[in-house]
Amino acid sequence: MKLIGAITAAALIGLAALPALAQGLPPVKIAGVIASANGNELDVTQADGSKAAVTLGDKTFIGQTTAISINDVKPGSFVGTAAMPGSGGKLKGLELHVFPESMRGVGEGFSKWDAGPGSSMTNGTLSQVVGTTDKTITVTYKGGQQTVAISPDTPVVTLAPADRSALVAGAHTVIRGSKGADGKIVAGFVTVGKGDSRSEGPADSDAGADFKGGDVRFCGLGFVR
Repeated sequence: MKLIGAITAAALIGLAALPALAQGLPPVKIAGVIASANGNELDVTQADGSKAAVTLGDKTFIGQTTAISINDVKPGSFVGTAAMPGSGGKLKGLELHVFPESMRGVGEGFSKWDAGPGSSMTNGTLSQVVGTTDKTITVTYKGGQQTVAISPDTPVVTLAPADRSALVAGAHTVIRGSKGADGKIVAGFVTVGKGDSRSEGPADSDAGADFKGGDVRFCGLGFVR
């Protein structure tokens, strides 16, 4: 999720909706690797080897994630993290994504998420980072804060709106959409990893089963797989 210099109004509206996915998710989620992209059509190979054909609509939002080091994330950044209940009163981070400054305040707060029982999404200001190898971060939002454990294996990514040129064969993707009466899946949100980044959309119940091969996880906006 590379930071961008400018975000069009349309893209911003689409991206702003992402952190709220858990409260109104389209009924279909596709997670896997893009096998081919041709115009409005995507073919995706899912983790179990099955194939899914996806159609892109005029209003489909596309976001691109780029992996970064947590050492590059500075206090004061506006971030989001999907997490599961942890120990010692902390949450266990599934991923950490960093918003562009132009998106500060998007989805701010603490809410339930779809990564499994007890999962949550926190969007807010990174107010503290403690630790060397294993990090503990504090994310502050209006009305509260959450303390989240971030391990060396926790994906850390930046996010930026993108266009269809980002949808290339071999890229990891998470797609949220709906299935029409004809059985075709139409994408509402597409998140795609850039380089060795894995795109992870809002996490699902098998979030612990990871794709291998180095790419982004997008949670929330999310993905976490």
